[in-house]
Amino acid sequence: MPIIKSAKKAARQATKRRSKNVAIKKVIRSVLKDFRNDPTAEKMAAVQSEYDKAVKKGLMKKNTASRRKAALAKFAKEHGAKIEAKKTEKPAAKKAAAPKAEKKVAEKKPAAKKATAAKKPAAKKTTKKTEE
Repeated sequence: MPIIKSAKKAARQATKRRSKNVAIKKVIRSVLKDFRNDPTAEKMAAVQSEYDKAVKKGLMKKNTASRRKAALAKFAKEHGAKIEAKKTEKPAAKKAAAPKAEKKVAEKKPAAKKATAAKKPAAKKTTKKTEE
Protein backbone atom coordinates (compact mmCIF):
# COMPACT_ATOMS: atom_id res chain seq x y z
CA MET A 1 0.00 0.00 0.00
CA PRO A 2 1.31 3.41 -0.87
CA ILE A 3 1.96 5.74 2.04
CA ILE A 4 2.75 9.01 0.31
CA LYS A 5 -0.21 11.12 -0.81
CA SER A 6 0.94 11.40 -4.45
CA ALA A 7 1.50 7.63 -4.61
CA LYS A 8 -2.05 7.03 -3.34
CA LYS A 9 -3.44 9.31 -6.05
CA ALA A 10 -1.31 7.59 -8.71
CA ALA A 11 -2.69 4.23 -7.60
CA ARG A 12 -6.27 5.52 -7.87
CA GLN A 13 -5.59 6.89 -11.35
CA ALA A 14 -3.99 3.63 -12.46
CA THR A 15 -7.07 1.70 -11.32
CA LYS A 16 -9.42 3.98 -13.26
CA ARG A 17 -7.28 3.87 -16.39
CA ARG A 18 -7.00 0.10 -16.22
CA SER A 19 -10.76 -0.35 -15.93
CA LYS A 20 -11.33 1.92 -18.96
CA ASN A 21 -8.68 0.11 -20.99
CA VAL A 22 -10.11 -3.30 -20.10
CA ALA A 23 -13.58 -2.15 -21.16
CA ILE A 24 -12.32 -0.89 -24.52
CA LYS A 25 -10.38 -4.11 -25.15
CA LYS A 26 -13.46 -6.16 -24.26
CA VAL A 27 -15.53 -4.28 -26.88
CA ILE A 28 -12.81 -4.81 -29.50
CA ARG A 29 -12.65 -8.53 -28.76
CA SER A 30 -16.43 -8.96 -28.97
CA VAL A 31 -16.72 -7.08 -32.28
CA LEU A 32 -13.74 -8.99 -33.65
CA LYS A 33 -15.30 -12.29 -32.63
CA ASP A 34 -18.53 -11.37 -34.45
CA PHE A 35 -16.53 -10.49 -37.56
CA ARG A 36 -14.56 -13.73 -37.54
CA ASN A 37 -17.77 -15.78 -37.22
CA ASP A 38 -19.47 -13.99 -40.13
CA PRO A 39 -17.13 -11.71 -42.15
CA THR A 40 -19.14 -8.89 -43.74
CA ALA A 41 -18.30 -5.36 -44.78
CA GLU A 42 -20.36 -3.83 -41.99
CA LYS A 43 -18.72 -5.91 -39.29
CA MET A 44 -15.27 -5.20 -40.68
CA ALA A 45 -16.01 -1.48 -40.59
CA ALA A 46 -17.11 -1.81 -36.97
CA VAL A 47 -13.87 -3.55 -35.99
CA GLN A 48 -11.76 -0.98 -37.82
CA SER A 49 -13.68 1.79 -36.10
CA GLU A 50 -12.98 0.27 -32.70
CA TYR A 51 -9.27 0.01 -33.52
CA ASP A 52 -9.25 3.67 -34.56
CA LYS A 53 -10.97 4.66 -31.31
CA ALA A 54 -8.37 2.72 -29.32
CA VAL A 55 -5.59 4.59 -31.14
CA LYS A 56 -7.30 7.91 -30.49
CA LYS A 57 -7.59 7.14 -26.78
CA GLY A 58 -3.93 6.10 -26.57
CA LEU A 59 -4.64 2.45 -25.83
CA MET A 60 -2.94 1.18 -28.96
CA LYS A 61 -0.23 2.53 -31.24
CA LYS A 62 -1.15 3.62 -34.75
CA ASN A 63 0.99 1.02 -36.54
CA THR A 64 -0.38 -1.78 -34.37
CA ALA A 65 -3.93 -0.87 -35.35
CA SER A 66 -2.89 -0.56 -38.99
CA ARG A 67 -1.29 -4.00 -38.93
CA ARG A 68 -4.36 -5.56 -37.35
CA LYS A 69 -6.70 -3.89 -39.86
CA ALA A 70 -4.55 -5.23 -42.71
CA ALA A 71 -4.85 -8.71 -41.23
CA LEU A 72 -8.64 -8.25 -41.08
CA ALA A 73 -8.72 -7.35 -44.75
CA LYS A 74 -6.65 -10.41 -45.59
CA PHE A 75 -8.96 -12.61 -43.52
CA ALA A 76 -12.03 -11.16 -45.22
CA LYS A 77 -10.52 -11.72 -48.65
CA GLU A 78 -9.71 -15.36 -47.84
CA HIS A 79 -13.25 -15.99 -46.65
CA GLY A 80 -14.92 -14.37 -49.64
CA ALA A 81 -16.37 -11.30 -47.95
CA LYS A 82 -16.95 -8.53 -50.44
CA ILE A 83 -15.26 -5.51 -48.97
CA GLU A 84 -15.29 -2.32 -51.03
CA ALA A 85 -12.84 0.48 -50.45
CA LYS A 86 -14.34 3.82 -49.57
CA LYS A 87 -14.26 6.22 -52.49
CA THR A 88 -13.85 9.87 -51.79
CA GLU A 89 -15.49 11.57 -54.76
CA LYS A 90 -17.48 14.71 -55.01
CA PRO A 91 -21.20 14.22 -55.34
CA ALA A 92 -22.31 13.63 -58.94
CA ALA A 93 -25.31 15.97 -58.50
CA LYS A 94 -23.06 19.00 -58.69
CA LYS A 95 -21.35 17.76 -61.84
CA ALA A 96 -24.61 16.89 -63.59
CA ALA A 97 -26.25 20.23 -62.79
CA ALA A 98 -26.92 22.62 -65.64
CA PRO A 99 -23.81 24.53 -66.63
CA LYS A 100 -23.73 28.03 -65.25
CA ALA A 101 -22.65 31.03 -67.24
CA GLU A 102 -18.92 31.45 -67.10
CA LYS A 103 -17.80 34.19 -64.84
CA LYS A 104 -15.48 36.78 -66.25
CA VAL A 105 -12.19 36.53 -64.54
CA ALA A 106 -10.76 39.94 -63.82
CA GLU A 107 -7.13 40.31 -64.63
CA LYS A 108 -4.95 40.63 -61.61
CA LYS A 109 -3.49 44.02 -60.97
CA PRO A 110 0.24 44.12 -60.60
CA ALA A 111 1.21 43.97 -56.98
CA ALA A 112 2.19 47.28 -55.49
CA LYS A 113 5.82 47.47 -54.65
CA LYS A 114 6.50 47.56 -50.98
CA ALA A 115 8.60 50.36 -49.65
CA THR A 116 11.87 48.87 -48.61
CA ALA A 117 13.51 50.03 -45.45
CA ALA A 118 16.55 52.21 -45.98
CA LYS A 119 19.66 50.14 -45.78
CA LYS A 120 22.61 51.23 -43.77
CA PRO A 121 25.66 52.03 -45.83
CA ALA A 122 28.23 49.29 -45.83
CA ALA A 123 30.96 49.72 -43.28
CA LYS A 124 34.19 50.95 -44.79
CA LYS A 125 37.06 48.65 -44.51
CA THR A 126 40.14 50.19 -43.08
CA THR A 127 43.32 49.42 -44.88
CA LYS A 128 46.75 49.87 -43.48
CA LYS A 129 48.68 52.45 -45.33
CA THR A 130 52.23 51.56 -45.69
CA GLU A 131 54.48 54.51 -45.33
CA GLU A 132 57.79 54.37 -46.99
